[in-house]
Amino acid sequence: MGAVKSSMASKFAFCPPKPPSYGLAVDESTGRLTMSGMASRENVDILKLCTKRGNEIVAMYMRNPAATLTLLYSHGNAADLGQMYELLSELSVHLPVNLLTYDYSGYGKSTGKPSEHNTYADIEAAYRCLEEIYGVKEEDVILYGQSLGSGPTIDLAVRLSRLRAVVLHSAILSGLRVLYPVKRTYWFDIFKNIDKIPQVKCPVLVIHVSISPIL
Repeated sequence: MGAVKSSMASKFAFCPPKPPSYGLAVDESTGRLTMSGMASRENVDILKLCTKRGNEIVAMYMRNPAATLTLLYSHGNAADLGQMYELLSELSVHLPVNLLTYDYSGYGKSTGKPSEHNTYADIEAAYRCLEEIYGVKEEDVILYGQSLGSGPTIDLAVRLSRLRAVVLHSAILSGLRVLYPVKRTYWFDIFKNIDKIPQVKCPVLVIHVSISPIL
């Protein structure tokens, strides 16, 4: 059973950029963690977070002094924080929101291997960071999941009843449905978003295009 599900995950094809688009270094003058190749900004924190599955993921928190809400952003496949840095900086400024994003296990400089259940643990660690480090309340959080990121986003949203909202950007129905036009959910499928979404209690905005070449 496990082997079949593992094969399904392989076909779904997690595609972390190789090599990662950034490195990590410690600023000797401040002791802060920084991303090499990226402009250092006072309003941006680079963090390492431990997940319940034993991985250490890299996260990035962007402050906006005008913000009242916080966006927890789960990016799509074939991307990492270095590639998303400028886009998410602009998003934080123009919405305006505080923004926390993270690299999945096995993406960027996060340890471990990409898997469905690792992404669930990854987003839990990111959400816990918002609560414990930044003092963010659940009702002030908007979850944003792009493509692959819709999986961990919906999984977390099901377990949080007071979220402000969820945004699904080019979300997938499930891993198997990306590959085949099936009409039912099989036990070996992954990211069973279509079955979980009715359990989400907060407002949901869905953004989609007709064809997406990259998950």
